[in-house]
Amino acid sequence: MDTTMTLRGAALAPDASGALVWPAERTLVVADLHLEKGSAFAARGRMLPPYDTRATLGRLADLVERLAPERVICLGDSFHDRRAASRMEAGDVARLRDLTGRVADWLWVTGNHDPEPPEGFGGRILDELALGPLTFRHEAVPGAVGELSGHLHPVAAVVVPGRRVRERCFAFDGGKLILPAFGAFAGGLNVLDPAVSGLLAARFEVHLLARGKVHRFPRSRLSPDKA
Repeated sequence: MDTTMTLRGAALAPDASGALVWPAERTLVVADLHLEKGSAFAARGRMLPPYDTRATLGRLADLVERLAPERVICLGDSFHDRRAASRMEAGDVARLRDLTGRVADWLWVTGNHDPEPPEGFGGRILDELALGPLTFRHEAVPGAVGELSGHLHPVAAVVVPGRRVRERCFAFDGGKLILPAFGAFAGGLNVLDPAVSGLLAARFEVHLLARGKVHRFPRSRLSPDKA
């Protein structure tokens, strides 16, 4: 099944990892890394395994190694909060600096969790990016065309023989594309929730990430979450 999405003439390829590839521009796009979410929760008494940053950076490093992009765009909420960098272990700090140093152009788009991403990790910081026919920002703007965003952590559920599958997804309506969260502890919101579906055309589709593959489904095949 062809899962390529064409947005204002740009052919975009969803990767089973949750990243997006723009081959013509040798560009890799990820959203919502939420580095150090685990340590933020631990500070509030919710004890999560403290390995989310390591796991997220490991997956990202694998992508950079496999795809050798010239540009990486992180679509906001790369860091879970303003103090995330101060809680990172030294090995994770070194790994992130190594990653940004291996890519010619690394771009940190600001998000609501990281309106001022920490300095010292390399790359450039900007509020949004216009590149060719496309605009990259953290939060989708109603009515915008040619837009890629994150923020909403979309997931979709489908009923297949014998079971219901609920996984992260790309949400695409031909005019805008919302990326899934890449972070290990990011969670997700069903695309049929009005917060997501209200931003998309009525006949949108999803590219669901399951069992190491990307699966394309129309809105008509999707299942809401139970109340």
